[in-house]
Amino acid sequence: MIDTNRGIDPAGAPLLQVRGVRKSYRSGAGMLEVLRGVDFEVEPAGFVSVIGQSGSGKSTLLHLMGLLDAPDAGEVHLAGQRIDNLPSARRDRLRNTDIGMVFQAYHLLPELSALENVLAPLLVRFSITEWFRRKGEAHRRAEALLDRFGLSERLHHKPRQLSGGEMQRVAIARALVGQPRLLLADEPTGNLDEETGGGILDTLCELNHADGLSIVLVTHDQSIARRADRIVRLVAGRVEQA
Repeated sequence: MIDTNRGIDPAGAPLLQVRGVRKSYRSGAGMLEVLRGVDFEVEPAGFVSVIGQSGSGKSTLLHLMGLLDAPDAGEVHLAGQRIDNLPSARRDRLRNTDIGMVFQAYHLLPELSALENVLAPLLVRFSITEWFRRKGEAHRRAEALLDRFGLSERLHHKPRQLSGGEMQRVAIARALVGQPRLLLADEPTGNLDEETGGGILDTLCELNHADGLSIVLVTHDQSIARRADRIVRLVAGRVEQA
């Protein structure tokens, strides 16, 4: 298991490394090669945008980094350890502890309140006994995140009672409640108007600068990509520096 201790990685060592990754999908009678030997790195406390046209493989790359899919060839490393070939249960555990994910669709559970949605990853992480022991701490952490994102008056609201921007902030809080090292964001402002989307980007920049959270943001929008410290362009299944 990856060491989930929140200490500092060795000086100069990337937090995330993607090495020679290839991925194809069946398309009709043939195979569609989406990623063709991608090499990609994210430094500790780095903020990287991955940009490319629709269908360029941006989301596929993000899913491989987030262990939602496995490469046909190549390797994915986190904090110097290979993770793409881990057993399913250990990959699930890493997504719960070290890798947070935010999508264009919010994926909130409609029957749960904002607070309950944020707490959901910790309910999955802990056994029943451990949950009751940690419940107070978990609630304080979740409430602090929602308060930080301006949602202290929305703790007990269901998703249908929230605006799009509020739902996305709940989704970000849910991704962060487990204190991950890395946040992967797939078009997180795609369903939002410009002003609301700008607020979400401000939140991500603050998390990166103030908290040292490493972020990979996938987008097709150059103006959004420029909010990151580094831009990487995906062209024809390969990564180029923009």
